[in-house]
Amino acid sequence: MTQPKGERVGVFVCECGKNIAATVDCEEVRTYAEGVPGVVCSVRNKYTCSEPGQKEVQRWIKEKALDRVVIAACSPRLHEPTFRKCARTAGLNPYLMEMANIREHCSWVHQRERPAATRKAKDLVRSAVARARNLVPQQETEVPVTPAALVIGGGIAGIQTSLDLANAGTKVFLVEREASLGGIMSQIDKTYPTMDCSI
Repeated sequence: MTQPKGERVGVFVCECGKNIAATVDCEEVRTYAEGVPGVVCSVRNKYTCSEPGQKEVQRWIKEKALDRVVIAACSPRLHEPTFRKCARTAGLNPYLMEMANIREHCSWVHQRERPAATRKAKDLVRSAVARARNLVPQQETEVPVTPAALVIGGGIAGIQTSLDLANAGTKVFLVEREASLGGIMSQIDKTYPTMDCSI
């Protein structure tokens, strides 16, 4: 069964205080987003990641029955989990949320180029909306993990890795294809510079 394309997208443009707003014209980006296909609401926030900002996102999700959300803000690496949780709390599958990084990709790299930074932010928002409209809900599953490690190769590196893991409390399975451990080191008589026995 094919998931229907998102037709009720909400765009939330974050000013991030002055981090974004000092360079990007956030109101122009918000207004532009209103005309992007599939967008039914476009909102500007001072700090979208803050608790009041998240509550506003949740309110709009419910009031406008949004089926996708685009957050135009900072790096997904920083706040993607925050906004996924925000969407889930509002009853929207968290994987129907997309981010457009208009801070690092626009504001911070085009500090003396406000019109160019704003144009780029619009492009990123339009792209994020297009992607969001084609997202499909995902379900997280928990997979049992065996707390053990398999080390392949019984040379010096494999032996040392096995010892380190075992000393850390992990059960280790060391696999070697040859009849004895040691790898190439077992074929050497002495090691430089001490000239000690290699075994």
